[in-house]
Amino acid sequence: MSKSQQKIGWLSAAAIVIANMIGTGGFTALGFQVEHISNRWVILVLWLVGGIMALFGAFSYAELGAALKQSGGEYRFLSQLYHPFLGYLSGWISLTVGFAAAVALSAMAMGAYLSPLFGGGSQTIAISVIVILTLAHSASVNQSSRLHNVLTLIKLVLISGFIIAAWSLAPSSPDWTSSAQAPITWSPGVLVMALLFVNYAYSGWSAAAYIVEEIDQPQKNLPRALIGGTVLVTILYLLLQMAFLRHVPMAQMSSKVEVGLMAATAIFGEHGSRWFSIAIALMMASGLSAMIWVGPRILRAMATDYRIWHFFKKDNAAGIPVRALWLHAAISMELILTGTFEQVMIYSGFILQLFSTLAVGGVIILRAKKMVQSPYQSPGFPFFQLIYVGISLWMLGYLLVDCPYESFLGVMNLLIGTVSYVLNLWLEKNNKADLKHLPY
Repeated sequence: MSKSQQKIGWLSAAAIVIANMIGTGGFTALGFQVEHISNRWVILVLWLVGGIMALFGAFSYAELGAALKQSGGEYRFLSQLYHPFLGYLSGWISLTVGFAAAVALSAMAMGAYLSPLFGGGSQTIAISVIVILTLAHSASVNQSSRLHNVLTLIKLVLISGFIIAAWSLAPSSPDWTSSAQAPITWSPGVLVMALLFVNYAYSGWSAAAYIVEEIDQPQKNLPRALIGGTVLVTILYLLLQMAFLRHVPMAQMSSKVEVGLMAATAIFGEHGSRWFSIAIALMMASGLSAMIWVGPRILRAMATDYRIWHFFKKDNAAGIPVRALWLHAAISMELILTGTFEQVMIYSGFILQLFSTLAVGGVIILRAKKMVQSPYQSPGFPFFQLIYVGISLWMLGYLLVDCPYESFLGVMNLLIGTVSYVLNLWLEKNNKADLKHLPY
C-alpha cells in the first residue's frame, strides 16, 4: 500500500470523534448553566438531551457519509443534496469558524492553563502548540493517526481518573442534596442558552465524516466511529457534570469558566489542582490534534471544485494537504494574535447549528431523491431527523431574536463567503484561459 493510500480503521476514526467532542466545553459550560438554573436534574436532563441530539446527528451523518463516500462533511453533503452554493458556504464556515476558531480558542485556553506553571506568554504557548501539532500532521496519515490515538488515550485515562476520584469521595458541595429539590423555574430563553452551551460542548460528533476517504471500509467503519464515539462521550459528560455538581457549590461556579479547576481543587487540594491544569492542557491537545487533522480536509475538498482555491488542492508525497494545513494554522494563529473572540461561542454556535441542521435534514432528501442507496440506514428515520431539525430551528429562531449582534456576525460571515463564491464564478466565466496557466 502506498503512502497516498494509507487508511485508518474505525478505532482511529472514533478517536477523532472523541477528541473533537471532549474539550473545553465539557469543563466550562456548567458555569453558565447554573447561573440561571438551580435544579441539578434539569441541568443533567439538558446534558442528556444534548447527547441524544448529537447521537441523532451521528446516525444521519453516518448514512450520508456511507452513501456519498467523500471527505468534506457538510461541504460534500450540502453540495450534492441541495446546491453547490450551500455546500460552498458550509465549507467556508467550517474553515473560518468551525475549525480555525475552535483551534484558536483551545490553544488560547492551553496557554492560559500552562503559562502560570511554565512561564512565558500565553499567546506564545498557544501559537507554539499549533505549530508543533501542524508539523506533526504534515508527515503522513499513519503518523497523524498514531499521534492522535496516543493523545486521545491520555485524554480518556485522565477524564476517567478524574470521574473515579470525584465519585469515590463523599459530596463536598452543600448543593448536592438541596439542588435536587430546588424549584424548577426557567423560561424558554434560559433553556435555549443552556442547551446552546451543551451543544457547544458536544460539538465534534461529526468529525469522522470529514475524512471519509481516509477511513478503511467507510460503509462499516464510519457509523461505528460516529455512533460509538458519541455514545461514549455522552456517558462521560453526564458523569463529569455530576462530579462537578457533587463538589462545587453552584454559586461558586456561576458565570465561571474554570469549573474543572474548582472541582479539582475541592477533590485534590491546591497542589493537586496544579497537576490537573497540566491534565486539562493534555486533554485540549488531543482536541487540537483532531481539529488540525480534520479541518484542512474541507479546504482541500473545496479546492478540488473551485478554481479560486486551487492552490490548496496539492498534497505532499504522503497524501497530506500541507498547503491547506498551514493556511488553517495561519488563520488560527491570526485569530490568537488579534484576540477578537468576544461572544464567539454564541456566534459560532448559531452558524454551525444552522449547517448541521441542513445536513441532518438532508437524509430525508437523500432518500426522497433516491440518489444512491446507502449501505448504512439511520434508525428511527425520519423521526430522529425531524426531532433534531425541530429543536435546532427553535434554538436558531430564539437566537435571531434575542442575540441579534452574534447572529449579525454570523450573517456577515456568510455574506463574505458569498462574495468569494461570486468572485469564483466571475473568474471561471471571464478568465478561464488565464487561470489555466496559473502554477497550481
